[in-house]
Amino acid sequence: MSDYQKLIIKKYPKVSTTKTSEVNFWKRFKSPIVIKEFGSVTSINFSPVSPYDFAVTASTRVQVYSSKTHQPKKTISRFKDIAYSGSFRQDGKLIVAGDATGLVQMFDGNSRAILRTFRSHMLPTQVTLFCNNKTNIMSASDDKTVRIWDIPTGESINIFEEHEDYIRAGAVSQDNPNLVISGSYDQTVKLWDMRQKESVMTMHHGAPIESLVLYPNGGAVISSGGPIIKVWDLLSGGRCMHTLANHQKTVTSLCLDGSASRLVAGSLDQHVKIYDVQDYKVVHSIKYPAPILSVGLSPDDTHLAAGMSNGLLSIRQRQIKSSEKALKERRQDYIRDGTYKYFMRGQSAAAANDDFVVESHRRTKLKKYDQLIKSFQYSHALDEVLKSSSQTPSIVVALLQELIHRDGLKQAITGRDDVSLEPLMRFLIRNIHQPRYTNLLVDVSEEVIDCYTRVFGQSPLIDDLLARLTTKVNAEIKLQKDLIKTIAALDMLFTKSAGN
Repeated sequence: MSDYQKLIIKKYPKVSTTKTSEVNFWKRFKSPIVIKEFGSVTSINFSPVSPYDFAVTASTRVQVYSSKTHQPKKTISRFKDIAYSGSFRQDGKLIVAGDATGLVQMFDGNSRAILRTFRSHMLPTQVTLFCNNKTNIMSASDDKTVRIWDIPTGESINIFEEHEDYIRAGAVSQDNPNLVISGSYDQTVKLWDMRQKESVMTMHHGAPIESLVLYPNGGAVISSGGPIIKVWDLLSGGRCMHTLANHQKTVTSLCLDGSASRLVAGSLDQHVKIYDVQDYKVVHSIKYPAPILSVGLSPDDTHLAAGMSNGLLSIRQRQIKSSEKALKERRQDYIRDGTYKYFMRGQSAAAANDDFVVESHRRTKLKKYDQLIKSFQYSHALDEVLKSSSQTPSIVVALLQELIHRDGLKQAITGRDDVSLEPLMRFLIRNIHQPRYTNLLVDVSEEVIDCYTRVFGQSPLIDDLLARLTTKVNAEIKLQKDLIKTIAALDMLFTKSAGN
């Protein structure tokens, strides 16, 4: 008896569903808050530090919104014309923005005071970003120039003049403080090194560039122009790795999530689409009431903000589950190999996912119905699985199949009174029409009828259940006949149409 094999539960194919874990994740961004701004929302930039407030640029002001209350905390309105590209520094303490007069201004994030004013651009400056070294600012203007500013002196230390049209997109490298990227309406993306006067790399997008995103490791850049998004490999000389054409109109804004594993793109076709950067396939799409001009996703992936051309600002928030918080804390508390804390972690420390664990051989514990089958108590085993038959019909079917193989089905169903026979009858009524179970349950029903033919009519309960089973079978037979007639009629129509 020691070589007894547990009951094998057959796994049936699952019904396909469109709701994946990815879709469920993005659908948790619920309860969109819609705020009317004073003009088109041209830029949304999240602070890199907690609590991840975000700067919204619209009309002649930059407003800093709280990520907790979703209300403006501070309003910067020191602009004489339309403001552009309000951006936080890496420490979240300073904000830089340009305007339609070409002016570039740097503000204190707390007092809103003007700390620096940079005057050299002659036309609107729509790109302003802090460089990774925190002491330089990149700006790009419609005067076709890219400038690098020194914050302490307020002077321009680099001027790049190779573009032939308006410059409306830019990005700074988080990996190398000397590298910046610009995108222009001359349809080119150029990589600049502050230590050289000329561009070190040029990529031709094929349409006016609207937005750029550089990967944190600096190995690739994503550009949008027209309805096309392209991914460029900087390590191989600017080779185009992917071309995405999932939008119907111009893609105006791009951003990455906190882990740089998802790309968020907003377009004038009123859609925000999320891409998986592993294969660059669309994993989710959100429809908005107006064309999208800017999108932003918080570093902790809890807030999704979108700015529209009609001045509406939409803020969606996702509530973090306790399990997600615990996982994030475990990752933060992860002890690196070779450290003193690693060697002193003690024997009670839990193993990491990539650790080799010597498994202990545990004695497999049999289910109650397996124990009963092992001891040849077939009737009791059938009663045991019928207790939860509504939740696990596959287990009941597997047991019935096993009893047929053991030639023990008749032993399991005979000798029952109306009370003990009722669960089996109800199970047959409930599942005999299921295609995956029909063949087996028809045989079981015939065996039940053969065993209890002589006593039918003595129990009103069993008679009623038998009548319901008969009605269910007749209804299924009628349905199958109707389906056959329908298929025949369709085949005749298709044959006739093919002949014509």
